[in-house]
Amino acid sequence: MPDYLDTDQGRRIAYHRTDGTGPGVVFLGGFRSDMTGTKAQYLEEWARAQGRAFLRFDYSGHGQSSGAFDEGCIGDWMQDAMAAVQALTEGPQVLVGSSMGGWIALLLARAMPERLAGLVTIAAAPDFTEDSMWAGFDAEQQVTLEGEGQIALPSEYGEALVITKRLIEDGRDHLVLRDPLALPFPVRMLQGTADADVDMSLALRLLDHAQGADIRLTLVKGADHRFSDAACLEMITAAVQDVSHAV
Repeated sequence: MPDYLDTDQGRRIAYHRTDGTGPGVVFLGGFRSDMTGTKAQYLEEWARAQGRAFLRFDYSGHGQSSGAFDEGCIGDWMQDAMAAVQALTEGPQVLVGSSMGGWIALLLARAMPERLAGLVTIAAAPDFTEDSMWAGFDAEQQVTLEGEGQIALPSEYGEALVITKRLIEDGRDHLVLRDPLALPFPVRMLQGTADADVDMSLALRLLDHAQGADIRLTLVKGADHRFSDAACLEMITAAVQDVSHAV
């Protein structure tokens, strides 16, 4: 059973925390994913074996946390992540952000850089609500979203994906690829070339845009968006060790 954190915004965030030495590791999951995924649990087992502090949690509207998914937005989930880091960790942390979690991690890096020892992104998807969702809607879909406040998109994962006007508009308030993005700590970006959800051109765009003295991108030929086979999982923990040693 998870523990729960009650945030200042009135949300209940489910989490699992492992005590250990620092810098701690915090896993930030993706859009509509939860903390029971392969990468989160693999990292937890690795951290426990290393004696490292580790935290995984569910954003509001995800997994075992409170709230409905289609009522949330990037700003809410950023607030959840900030509350979790502030209340449940001590000292500098290595953030590991997967897909949307990579965007959330970049927002935390901008808001609280003093709490980051390093950053590892896995198929990071910054600004996807604007550059992928909104830009990918046709004129009719954009009109429907503006007029009705939401649209429903078919999903390969079962029930339709509801995209709200609030998600899109809030996303515009949290874009990270339009203004300077300082990352003054070690950063390791991992990206599969066979990722059907996040094109590797986005990883190259982020690499070019971010400002920092120790930022590296690794492209993995043939790896998909899940980035969860044995070799990819080992690359994630190696990247966490790399940024930790660089501190």
